Amino acid sequence: MDRQDKNKMWAAVHSGTAIDEHTAVSILGAGHGELSEILHAAHTVTSRSFGREVSLCSIANVRSGNCSEDCRFCAQSSYYEVASAQIYPLMSNEEMKDCSRKASAAPIEFFSYVTSGRALGPKSLSKLCETVHELEKEESKNPGMAHCASLGCLSYEDLCRLKESGMVRYHHNLETSRSYFPEVCTTHSFDERIRTIRDAKKAGLEVCSGGLLGLGESPAQRVELAMELAEHNVDSIPLNFLIPIAGTPLEHMQPMKPLEILLAIAMFRLTNPHAEVRMAAGRPSLRNLQAFIFPAGCNGLMVGDFLTVHGQGIQDDIQMLEDLGLTPRQRN
Repeated sequence: MDRQDKNKMWAAVHSGTAIDEHTAVSILGAGHGELSEILHAAHTVTSRSFGREVSLCSIANVRSGNCSEDCRFCAQSSYYEVASAQIYPLMSNEEMKDCSRKASAAPIEFFSYVTSGRALGPKSLSKLCETVHELEKEESKNPGMAHCASLGCLSYEDLCRLKESGMVRYHHNLETSRSYFPEVCTTHSFDERIRTIRDAKKAGLEVCSGGLLGLGESPAQRVELAMELAEHNVDSIPLNFLIPIAGTPLEHMQPMKPLEILLAIAMFRLTNPHAEVRMAAGRPSLRNLQAFIFPAGCNGLMVGDFLTVHGQGIQDDIQMLEDLGLTPRQRN
């Protein structure tokens, strides 16, 4: 970064506004010697908006495999032969309730039901809505935990049904930038994903939408994704970093380096100063620098297992937060 870009970065920080596209690209190209200043800027923004609280979320893969979409990174796509991929239909109501109850034992703010496929069908959606509605009525339910779902490209009417059942948030990643999306998926369009997040907001749901970095996109395309999310004013931005899975077309991609990941987190924070920035899949690529995600701009963390890969223990994450003087946020 040159001095002009640094000045523009700090001007945005002090005014509480987002950095511009040129400054964002320059952050991604910064070297190790500039990391501390960039992290200081990102941490200043995070502390102002979110204090010392970190939002924890966890997910349950309640329907797995046999997906009709051809996303090149995904082990659940029916287009690829992935030995490690599990295939099973939508869980029963009791199984889904069980997953939610186990999550509520930890200081989780959001628990998300995730299904494979283009979109959850009417019968399955009714089943899930019934489950959420029943859990909402349980006196033993953790009042600090809210329900979230990731069910594909649902219609506005279906998203309204979710909201009525007690769902608070809808997760629907854009995955990558508009310009790079055709390199990642051809069975549906970027505009379909945009429509879904717009409809979710229209239905009164909070929106969690981010992407997966390290797919072969350029730094400018990472910034393009960040700017798109800012335009749609999403509530939470989960950042995933590719874990190459054998059997997928991206199995030979090299994971992003720790410095590259930290600069990407900071860029998303500085382009979206008021949104949650949540670290999701890919933390192992940071190796022993995992705690740096918080000064880099994260105020959210996905804990436990992911869809097709294992995470690390929730208690280890809670201990990391305690060691850093951070506390899990509880929903009012």
